[in-house]
Amino acid sequence: MSQLTLLGTRLAEEGQEFVYHGEASGCEGCPYRSQCLNLTEGVKYEVTEVRENTQKLDCAVHDDGVRAVDVEPASVTANVPSTGAYAGSKTALAGPCPLTSCPSHELCVPDGADFDDSYRIEEVLGEPPHEHCHLDRELTMVEFAPREE
Repeated sequence: MSQLTLLGTRLAEEGQEFVYHGEASGCEGCPYRSQCLNLTEGVKYEVTEVRENTQKLDCAVHDDGVRAVDVEPASVTANVPSTGAYAGSKTALAGPCPLTSCPSHELCVPDGADFDDSYRIEEVLGEPPHEHCHLDRELTMVEFAPREE
């Protein structure tokens, strides 16, 4: 189900994905707080519609202001332990990875997923982009289902 929120005009484009990180220091005292700060922290969202015929509002955080958009939780692509990685199962991330130069790093530490949570696998995508995991993990690339709010 989509949710109405305010988003920086540079991000306010259909199909744009972002992770909501919560309130910034510039939000204090803003008259639009209740419309802007209405998403769940740490969740990845996708803009499904930019509201037409709405005005751009001034914002202390976004230099070009904010616009009204509809968003929905988005799926997250991640690497998970291969054991039990099949569509419909629940799993968690393997754990933090300090190897930022690895081609799989952004999948092992994906935006919009937390190491303390479990996620339902929507689809198994196959082998990760790395040839060998330097942490000796057997990993499979999957698509987590969007979080339900």
